[in-house]
Amino acid sequence: MTDIGFHYNAPDKLTYACRLVRKAVNTRGLRVVVVVGDTRALDTVDAALWQLSPVDFVAHCRADAPAHVVARSPVILCTEGADAASLPHREMLVNLGLEVPAGFERFERMIDIVSDEANDRQVGRTRWRHYADRGYTIQPHDFARSAS
Repeated sequence: MTDIGFHYNAPDKLTYACRLVRKAVNTRGLRVVVVVGDTRALDTVDAALWQLSPVDFVAHCRADAPAHVVARSPVILCTEGADAASLPHREMLVNLGLEVPAGFERFERMIDIVSDEANDRQVGRTRWRHYADRGYTIQPHDFARSAS
């Protein structure tokens, strides 16, 4: 069963996601799929990963890259609605989108990141219930609590 981490009240969801992905790849050697909302959000995450310092750079590609690039890239970015489970990586899924990622249950671990914005928190609660109703144990991480 997929281990689910629910990281909520993140003041800067994008920056946190980039740090999380960098640590997963560079420190732990994991292969990661990142699910984002739409194409615009995909462009934003893609650009943010390119803007990390040279020592922190994380090699990545989009899911629609040629198959040989996708297979060799440690991080694959895809939009919401794409079947993340159709991609070759299975170690870690990071969800930045608003929906429950299709195929999340095929990953060893998933981190669902929710910002401190009201709308994001509301849809995050819906995803939490989705996971809990299906018997997943959720490991919460509240940024508001850890900051105090």
